[in-house]
Amino acid sequence: MLRVPDSEGRREGMGVVVVTEVSADELPVEAVEEAKARAATLLLAFRHGNQLAFDHALDRLLDEHVEREVATLLTWIAAEAVRKAYAPEVGDRVLLSMVRRAPRDTGAVLVDEDGVDAARLIEAVAAGEVTEVRDLVAATPDTTFLLGGLLQGVAMMLPLLPEGELAEITAELRRRHGGAPASVPEARAGI
Repeated sequence: MLRVPDSEGRREGMGVVVVTEVSADELPVEAVEEAKARAATLLLAFRHGNQLAFDHALDRLLDEHVEREVATLLTWIAAEAVRKAYAPEVGDRVLLSMVRRAPRDTGAVLVDEDGVDAARLIEAVAAGEVTEVRDLVAATPDTTFLLGGLLQGVAMMLPLLPEGELAEITAELRRRHGGAPASVPEARAGI
């Protein structure tokens, strides 16, 4: 089991300090944080149905032989989610139900391209229909394909931009999102 020591070998909970032994097989805090990040990467890819990202993250974990650490953290995350979402007497019934419904082949993330309408999303964004955009995103179980369609639409529109507009847009995006600012002259400077 993955045990997380603190710097003094103490754990606090409910106002009580419990002194524990810090054994040699416990992971250092940095390793635990790294394992949590790896677990989060897997969970995000699985949650959004991103098969390529999930496979890549899983292959990397298997190559580095840290699958036990990550499996432990994923189990801990799932147990915490069940504990917070359900009363104690209901949590085990929910888990048993999940076990019964689990597919035999769990090697792939299920994805759904059919329910995605990227064209409608682009039209809603262009019209400033915030509610429709939110509803479309919320109604799409797998946003990977929705965002992929949006990117495809943007790529198709790029050649239609007037000269200089693309550089101006990318410079503004870099400025807003903290990237290195590019020195791009204003496209309309001479107008």
